[in-house]
Amino acid sequence: MGIDDLVNQGKDLYEQNKDKIAEAVKSEQAEDVSDKVLDGVADFAKKIAPGAAAKIDEIRDSADKAVGNE
Repeated sequence: MGIDDLVNQGKDLYEQNKDKIAEAVKSEQAEDVSDKVLDGVADFAKKIAPGAAAKIDEIRDSADKAVGNE
């Protein structure tokens, strides 16, 4: 089985389950996990580039809107 076969299998699996995947991405559990991950990444980025805190918060908030239910 080559890489193309694996990619095609992945695409097929996604197509068969895209409704379930969309539902999972918009779940409360996904919201909780994404908040923790995004907060950690944002805090780390602010330590590295403290002058960019406002932009980091803006990017974090944009990413948060894409995952979870809030």
